Amino acid sequence: MAVEVAARRRAGSVGALYARNARSVVARGLKATRSTNWPVILSGFFEPVFFLFAMGVGLGTYIGDVTLPSGGSVSYAAYIAPALLAVSAMNGAVYDSTNNVFFRMHFGKLYDAMLTTSLGPLDVAFGEILTALLRGGVYAVGFLTVMQVMGLNLAWSAVLAVPAVLLVAFGFASLGMAVTSFMKTIQQLDWVGFVMLPMFLFSATFYPVTVYPGWLQGIIKALPLYQAVELVRGLTLGVLDAQMLQHVTYFVVMIALGLTFTTRRLRTLFLG
Repeated sequence: MAVEVAARRRAGSVGALYARNARSVVARGLKATRSTNWPVILSGFFEPVFFLFAMGVGLGTYIGDVTLPSGGSVSYAAYIAPALLAVSAMNGAVYDSTNNVFFRMHFGKLYDAMLTTSLGPLDVAFGEILTALLRGGVYAVGFLTVMQVMGLNLAWSAVLAVPAVLLVAFGFASLGMAVTSFMKTIQQLDWVGFVMLPMFLFSATFYPVTVYPGWLQGIIKALPLYQAVELVRGLTLGVLDAQMLQHVTYFVVMIALGLTFTTRRLRTLFLG
């Protein structure tokens, strides 16, 4: 088997990258999560719920309704809830694809071991990203249930927020793993939080982007979290327009780029 794997990789064929066995990487990730990481997953679910009650219900009592670009108005809780849903998916996906991947890569040497088997770099990348995607999906379903109980899903299209959030999580996980593959020290992980915090605060999460000057609005609208917030908010509030396709395309491109860079980096790092 070792001779066959080596020959296949030297040949530079598609099989050198993908052995169609990403499911084994996902299975390993789920077993590890069940045995050691479930408290972290629970905390990741409750964080946006606490934000919703503190900001949407508590602060929302003083803010009142928010006027949408379409001209309608909704309660402050209904306005920020879909944004927090998008943030929850981002946090879950990014945590799995950065911190966890970094430790598996540099301390656990997990990928060295995986790539000595028939698994290829794309199997590893796709499997790890799918594991992060499943985590984002769990957050999405749980938080949408809370929103439904509170009466914050204002349109039938809210059911489409689940696949939308999975797309968002897939995009962030792909990009997160690609970035992590370039990190060499644990201190560089701090840059992930440095980037995510401004996105969380300024991506129309708690107030409309129109409060900013025009030049800053352009920068914010280019951020992935803004695209995610607008996509999920439009679905839960029933504001459906052509921009939805733009948001979806944004994440499809993000996924393609993330998978491509991650696969190439893993091949360079572990297969020479």
